[in-house]
Amino acid sequence: MLLGLDPLLSPDLLHALAAMGHGDRIVLVDANYPATRGRRLITLPGTGVVRTLEAVLSLLPCDTFVPDPAAIMEVVGDAAAVPPVVAEMNAVLAARGWPEAVGKERHAFYAAAEDAYAIVQTGERRFYGNILLTKGVIPPE
Repeated sequence: MLLGLDPLLSPDLLHALAAMGHGDRIVLVDANYPATRGRRLITLPGTGVVRTLEAVLSLLPCDTFVPDPAAIMEVVGDAAAVPPVVAEMNAVLAARGWPEAVGKERHAFYAAAEDAYAIVQTGERRFYGNILLTKGVIPPE
């Protein structure tokens, strides 16, 4: 345990967040996601994706150089649908000053996730509890 850090941030997750560079992406996914497709898998089986997102965003700066620094997987067959878990994730993004997540078609989301620096698989059981985040920079004071 360390002072000032969310206790949900495991050593592996902290290392991934610190090692990522500007423009690198991390994906937080639900329990049903085919997570072994990614480059680095970090598992947090006892947590939900919304709580994990809160912990990650306590440290991760938003990439302001890209138009869509956060993306979610669209509902198959109804791209305009906003599942409750997505609404909750968007509320967390807004509270941290991030723009609302844009939707990506399911297979486009999978492809983007495969190029991510890390995939964090949570124990989230609600469908569509997946979000891709792009790391920004911390400006000088």
